[in-house]
Amino acid sequence: MENHNVFAGAFVDRSGERRKDADWLDEALLHEESRFVPVWGDHCLVAENPSRTILLERRQIEGFVQENSLFFLGLFRGQPAFALTISGEVDPPFGEHGEFRDLRYLGTVLPPDEANLVAHARALVLWHATQLFCGACGSSARPHAGGNSRKCQNPDCAREIFPRVDPAIIVLVSDGERCLLGRQDSWPEGRYSTIAGFVEPGESLEDAVRREVFEETNIEVAAIRYHSSQPWPFPSSLMLGFFAAADNNSEIRLNDGELADAQWFTRAELLSGAPKLPFRISIARRLVDHWIALEDTA
Repeated sequence: MENHNVFAGAFVDRSGERRKDADWLDEALLHEESRFVPVWGDHCLVAENPSRTILLERRQIEGFVQENSLFFLGLFRGQPAFALTISGEVDPPFGEHGEFRDLRYLGTVLPPDEANLVAHARALVLWHATQLFCGACGSSARPHAGGNSRKCQNPDCAREIFPRVDPAIIVLVSDGERCLLGRQDSWPEGRYSTIAGFVEPGESLEDAVRREVFEETNIEVAAIRYHSSQPWPFPSSLMLGFFAAADNNSEIRLNDGELADAQWFTRAELLSGAPKLPFRISIARRLVDHWIALEDTA
């Protein structure tokens, strides 16, 4: 499990073949072994000491089930699992079971399989909240296939709409002895991280790496190597991690103004505690830690 990035891992059997089996879904929604992940606004329910996700039974959620509020996630630990949408405009329920917490916090304390489950639930709930209408004809859209898509209610359109995932590259650039990190104005003082940005239409991942690094720092890169990926449901990104080698001796210049600063750092500097490194739940931190530990990643 420790080889997975936080929120990643195939811990949920998504059971795609069951999403359009209405009879199976109806039965699973009422089954005593099914479990429900409540999402209040954008927070998920957990208990402390030890930290664990609260998975509720059907009888416990009866007063909170509304039309189109339950979405099939798959099989978790062999049991059907559903996300339960609860409006953030009401007081948080289920206080006798635990507390609703932000996903960034949960990623630091939950077991890997539970972090994966709640990230899936939160992402699906938030997508439904923003995809109320068909983008093609403007008609209303309703949950479809167990909540894993939505369908336009205009019979002349009937378009099926699938959850959006935004691919973004994140890359640790090095020249062998140093790595390139940048910071944004909005971050805590002294925190630096790897270079990242969204993939544009018609662009390969490698091309996105080259473009983003040059736009943000004026450094050209080569020898691009894939490392791993991380779902980042804030709200719907997929981070694709890379290593790359600097291919020129250009001076750092903040070409597009997205960064407040960018600098080269040695391993010794990173280990000294200055700068502050990315949070441990992020793939950015995993890339940095990997580079510190292995001198041949460039």
